[in-house]
Amino acid sequence: MKRLVPGLLLACLLALPGTALARGQGWSILAADTLGRGNTAFSGQIGWPGLTLGVLHGTSEKVDIGGKFSFNWGREGWVRHTSPGIKLQGWLRVELAKTNNVSFALTFQPGPLFYFDDGDTDVGLALPVAFVVGIPVSSALMVNVGLDMPFHVYFGRSIGPVIPILVGGGLEYFIDSKLAVSFNLRMGPALIPDWDESEFAMEALFGIAYRF
Repeated sequence: MKRLVPGLLLACLLALPGTALARGQGWSILAADTLGRGNTAFSGQIGWPGLTLGVLHGTSEKVDIGGKFSFNWGREGWVRHTSPGIKLQGWLRVELAKTNNVSFALTFQPGPLFYFDDGDTDVGLALPVAFVVGIPVSSALMVNVGLDMPFHVYFGRSIGPVIPILVGGGLEYFIDSKLAVSFNLRMGPALIPDWDESEFAMEALFGIAYRF
């Protein structure tokens, strides 16, 4: 059932007549529409697994570059673990293609991570990549569906590499041309080869973004 929801949502939206869709506000934080050359946006998200603050800048019409800081109370989205931790990440988004009805992008957000558990500190490196599809439903509403692979690896005698495979969707509602509120959901298994097992991982985040 979990696998069907994003696919059904995408199929329903693409089935709408082309005249029913608008280009949205021409930008997004969660979907595939970049900010545009010279534009900058601040964003914040909170929920599971934590709090994230970010800044993103449009270096061209198809490329955004920025950074993110996260304080998590759930270890990389694992629903069974509540270790506190922090991440410092770069943020790159590249728009692959855009039409009036849909747009496609890749994101890459590398950076170090630190989790604190029972007096120990687990140190690692996040190398997450994602493919996202943006679908403007109206001038005020943008839908996204995506496949995220937030790969990360812990150094030393710890967990080792982790390979999450998350799917889901999200919504951005534009209060005006500069301000948007959002909800984003991704879920799926996080494969842990060194443990020969997996954890169920989820990201469920409410957010706000302001472009200027």
